[in-house]
Amino acid sequence: MIKNYIQENQDRFLSELFELLRIPSISSMAEHKPDMQKAADKFVEALLAAGCDTAEVYPTKGHPVVFAQKIIDKSKPTILVYAHYDVQPADPLDLWKTPPFEPEIRDGAIYARGANDDKGQGFMHVKAFEYLVKNNQLPCNVKFLIDGEEEIGSPSLPEWAIANKELLACDDILVSDTTMIDEKVPSINVGMRGLAYLEVEVTGPDKDLHSGHYGGAIANPINVLASMIDKLIDHKGRITVKGFYDKVVELTKEEREMLNKAPFNEQEFMDLIGIDAVTGEEGYTTMERTGIRPCLDVNGIWGGYTGEGAKTVLPSKAHAKISMRIVPNQDHKEIAKLFEEHFLSLAPKGVKVKVTPHHGGQGFLCPISSKVYKAASRAVGEVYGIEPVPSRGGGSIPVLADLQQILEANPLLMGFGLERDVIHSPNESYLLSQFFKGIESIALFYKYYTE
Repeated sequence: MIKNYIQENQDRFLSELFELLRIPSISSMAEHKPDMQKAADKFVEALLAAGCDTAEVYPTKGHPVVFAQKIIDKSKPTILVYAHYDVQPADPLDLWKTPPFEPEIRDGAIYARGANDDKGQGFMHVKAFEYLVKNNQLPCNVKFLIDGEEEIGSPSLPEWAIANKELLACDDILVSDTTMIDEKVPSINVGMRGLAYLEVEVTGPDKDLHSGHYGGAIANPINVLASMIDKLIDHKGRITVKGFYDKVVELTKEEREMLNKAPFNEQEFMDLIGIDAVTGEEGYTTMERTGIRPCLDVNGIWGGYTGEGAKTVLPSKAHAKISMRIVPNQDHKEIAKLFEEHFLSLAPKGVKVKVTPHHGGQGFLCPISSKVYKAASRAVGEVYGIEPVPSRGGGSIPVLADLQQILEANPLLMGFGLERDVIHSPNESYLLSQFFKGIESIALFYKYYTE
């Protein structure tokens, strides 16, 4: 029994996971390049110990990927498990109750950077696979693709996947890198939004100037940038970029009603993040705004003097990082181009504006009528005692749309995280109960997938 196996081995599972969590594999920071290799090697070690026939670290133009597999019969179906070993930076460090790379269990949860996203969730697949192999219950072929660049948009993986298409060949892609609606109301993501991420720069004078000598006479880049950003969203919460909504598919009344059947308490949602009101595109619920509708957000803004005390300076430059979550049918490259054209058109005389695209990716959908969804729904329903709700994820895993196209296989997001886990923030956590239920659900998934 999988429950007995988990109970007998839970201390070992956590000890092995903690070794991985102690590695600060931050893909966005060059000084952590050695840690990226170390984390990749650790995953290889875990996959071989779990029973893979082969497991190797493969170089890419960026950080390496890990690929492992166990082929029991070439005539049987093949599942490709996608996960990632890189994590977000841990800043601000002073807000962590315990050091981010020294995992600790308290109040029934693991606290560490990567506890949920995605080392904890990825490790569930390794342990479920281990159980099936050791008990001679693996019913199909399994491949593992562990990415080292998901947190920076996986810029190197599509090219590597194209070059290794035969190696990655599969029937379906299984992913645990998302959240459930609630631990008592499980859900399975059948789609995610895509992403277009850019940086903008506004330049006024060729140097910082005395605000008394020049203030009121020339354009202040920070003032201009703030005004331009304000014009990107109208009073109805709609993005003003020309052509932005042209390819957005409007859901039918019936589809929207089905989506909104999922339990959602707006007051609890607000209480969890310390706000007293929600906002967004007019005419849509909070669940719709974060799942089926696109959005635009400023992720960071800076310029001028931000140190201690006062400095009466009129800055030469102002910068902002802007992300747009897009929905299926919208193309991230086209959206980035439309944004650039629109943003440049907003610039007044007296400043120069530069728009630099960063990473991006497409949204995607997996039909609930598919074999892979039905197997996941049955497995999760058995473990949680209630049929899971199909949902749409608001976040983005850009490379999954690429893999879907390259491998002609649908990704299914069988995630076990919760909103309380605050991924990407200080004090990221992962409930032990979700970790263990995840292992159990994944093991059952393979059984029902092959039936």
